Amino acid sequence: MVLILIYLIVVAGSLVRITGSGMGCPDWPKCFGKWIPPTELSELPADYRESYLQKREKKVAKFCRFLSAIGMNETAERIQSDPTVYVEEAFNTRKTWTEYVNRLVGFLAGNAMIVALVWMLAVYRKRKFVLLMLLNLVLMGIEGWFGSIVVATNLVPWTITVHLLLALVIIGIQLYLVYSMEQKDRVKISLSKPIRLSLLLILAITFYQMFLGTQVREAIDALVKQGFTREQWIDRIGMAFFIHRSFSWLVLILLSWMFWKNEKGIKYPKIRWAFVLLVLELISGVLLAYADMPGLVQTSHLIFASVLFGLLLYAGFESKKESKVSL
Repeated sequence: MVLILIYLIVVAGSLVRITGSGMGCPDWPKCFGKWIPPTELSELPADYRESYLQKREKKVAKFCRFLSAIGMNETAERIQSDPTVYVEEAFNTRKTWTEYVNRLVGFLAGNAMIVALVWMLAVYRKRKFVLLMLLNLVLMGIEGWFGSIVVATNLVPWTITVHLLLALVIIGIQLYLVYSMEQKDRVKISLSKPIRLSLLLILAITFYQMFLGTQVREAIDALVKQGFTREQWIDRIGMAFFIHRSFSWLVLILLSWMFWKNEKGIKYPKIRWAFVLLVLELISGVLLAYADMPGLVQTSHLIFASVLFGLLLYAGFESKKESKVSL
């Protein structure tokens, strides 16, 4: 259940991204100062934009002091001097409630983690698992706090990337907990060395691909703000797009080879599913790059990538254990 809710956070976050709802709630953890956000502009004071802008300026200044304290002076100066950081959007019911649902899913996931931690303390009582769940709960809190920074800085691009990568770390830890706690009930798979190395390489590339994907998305957002059309994007996105595209083909070649070997051998289900997910991921990527199909295709692209990452990681955990069968 916890893992499902974490994935739902990724889905909800993507919906926020594609609908431009990141600034739907100008404050955090509340939304317009309320636990249940308003539905009408008339519920807000006339000067609400000025009021929340002042609060944001204070939060941005505090965050920039933190960045300076850890040696990121140039980044802090860049954020403080960026005029787009201090643009307060007008109230929009749809965007507000889209962002609110995103936060609600995060709240449910955090509470599910607390329940799981209490259960481990009361029933399971294995120190390793308790500490890992506690670590993930802390990371979830940091993820929520960093979400407030993303909002306060008005979606400064690199903060969105960090937000996603931290979510992947949380997914990874939760998957390891699931794997470790179910070892007795699962057939263990021993993969041959070439297959296992290929699996780990694909996993590493997939993680990097998700990082590059956010860079490409942020570059496109910047081009849109500058008035460039879809036909002009590819020539101006830069190297990140071409690396992202090239690595996609590399992953396809490696995973196709793994799929072929798998079908000749023990038919390990996770390799089959990984191949299917990759095909869907590549189709959605082509639609994003060359067809005018944004919106839900972006969400699908991120979902396929996130699930593929989780599936490969779980397969990597399983392949560490010896078994009577081998691929």
